[in-house]
Amino acid sequence: MLRDKRAQSRRRLDQRFGRHGDLAHLAPPPQGWIRTLRDSLGMTGGDLARRMGVHPSRIPAIERGERELTLKLDTLTRVADALNCDLVYALVPRTSLDGMVADQARRRAVKHLRNVVVHSQLEDQEVTPDDLEAQIDDLAYEFRRRRDLWRTE
Repeated sequence: MLRDKRAQSRRRLDQRFGRHGDLAHLAPPPQGWIRTLRDSLGMTGGDLARRMGVHPSRIPAIERGERELTLKLDTLTRVADALNCDLVYALVPRTSLDGMVADQARRRAVKHLRNVVVHSQLEDQEVTPDDLEAQIDDLAYEFRRRRDLWRTE
């Protein structure tokens, strides 16, 4: 039952992410969003500092923190509010969640069966490529349903 819920959740999320298409066009500009928006609005660093209630010397550090990816989310939220913007925060998978689970399950199955094949060869029990592929598919299906799928061995 829980496994079915996880699969359903993945499918719903995959559909939701799919609606957003390629978000690469939203990559931050070279100077960062804060500086770009501030400049576009004709707002000085001092203006932003007053709106945020911080000392003007903080603004270059905030803008640098954004570019270097060290700015805290709570600070970025305050900056967005001062710029009359909404902060949109999301982790967008590079591929489908179902695809990621299937790939991980297959990797685990291949790794697991590699040892089995070696032992079989030592005992003169050759496994044909078709048999091996079927075994990988079967084991990958089982791994997909396991809670420890992402655990390293």
